[in-house]
Amino acid sequence: MTGVRIVHAADIHLDSPLRGLSRFADEDLAQQLRLASRRAMENLVRLVVDKGAHALVLAGDIYDGDWKDYATGQFFARQMDVLDQHGVRVFMVAGNHDAASVVTRAVPLPDNVTVMSTDEAQRVTVDDLGLAVHGQGFASKAVDDNLVLSYPDRVDGLVNVGILHTAVSGAEGHAKYAPCSPADLERKAYEYFALGHVHTRRVVNQNHWVAAFSGNLQGRHVNETGPKGALVVDLAVEQKAVLSFEPLDVARWGKVEVDATGLRSVDDVFDSVARRLAEERATTGDRPLLARVTITGETAAAGALSDRVRLTETVRSLAERTGVTVERAVSQARAPQTGSRVEDRLLDAIRRRGLELTEDLGLVHEVAKLPNRDFGLELRRSGLLDLRDEDVLRRITATALDDLVAKMSFEVN
Repeated sequence: MTGVRIVHAADIHLDSPLRGLSRFADEDLAQQLRLASRRAMENLVRLVVDKGAHALVLAGDIYDGDWKDYATGQFFARQMDVLDQHGVRVFMVAGNHDAASVVTRAVPLPDNVTVMSTDEAQRVTVDDLGLAVHGQGFASKAVDDNLVLSYPDRVDGLVNVGILHTAVSGAEGHAKYAPCSPADLERKAYEYFALGHVHTRRVVNQNHWVAAFSGNLQGRHVNETGPKGALVVDLAVEQKAVLSFEPLDVARWGKVEVDATGLRSVDDVFDSVARRLAEERATTGDRPLLARVTITGETAAAGALSDRVRLTETVRSLAERTGVTVERAVSQARAPQTGSRVEDRLLDAIRRRGLELTEDLGLVHEVAKLPNRDFGLELRRSGLLDLRDEDVLRRITATALDDLVAKMSFEVN
């Protein structure tokens, strides 16, 4: 053969839940999220077949530790059967999460699947593909040794692919399992090194001998944002690998930042939030967007935005109209500090007097008496507010004070 096409994927974490928002989603979406890792796996298998790949390379963490039941392993085996029927070879190594599963070996896999040894670095050659695959899996959850140092030398005349679950130097935020450096990988002179463990897609070596993380197949929480999927890699002997990313996720996480600088009212801020959510939703196609919204900048509405309960519920309501599910809404907005139309000393005096009033619970209860009489019962029944609750009253008065000071300090342009 003159060339080999592989698909490189990693960190599938089958049946791992998407964390942080199922309680906010409607039942249809909640069910979709529960099955997200399986649907992404099915997308991966479909991609391998559609792209005419000769092999699928899985660089660890196919599973997510101990299974709740055998259905997880059986599902994976069925997907490998599909590839077997299309004549596709599969090469995989165990990652730290796979090593934690005590039943990984209990579900038999079809003959097209090669699970690389965990005892030592192994080489498998496939003559009809002109391919040599090198790899070693994790025998235990925590592997501290630099495994790549013992990987076999390249086989001349064949396309050489390495598989490694590792924390390469520079992969901050990940456990330092099987640590190595980009130079360690490059010295092996493999046409391609398929890496796993780091959930962010990244090319580690971009010179002649390419090494890359494919990232995980499906984002699982708000810190795993953006498109997730696999790499289609075209290889030829002693030629630089050609990589193409293919998104396979079925739901996408995003961090939506809204700059409220110069906006004068809460309504203006929320209008801006709605626009940004619509813009982000348009980028995800048919996939649901799962988002955290953060409001930043200097605005006279900063005080009103400090009520986290009100902010989150309002943003979620806006998001529903654009088909976005909001995990959390956060305000980091600041009241303007310069260009005040009111002397700073007067503002400080107002702030101090306001704080004194908010601490006078007798006065606060007196102020709340009228609204409590008119619609307090309805608010309590709806679960929104209890105007008899001192903590609620403190929060409301503190928010009102912040809003007042912010508006007084805002310079009209």
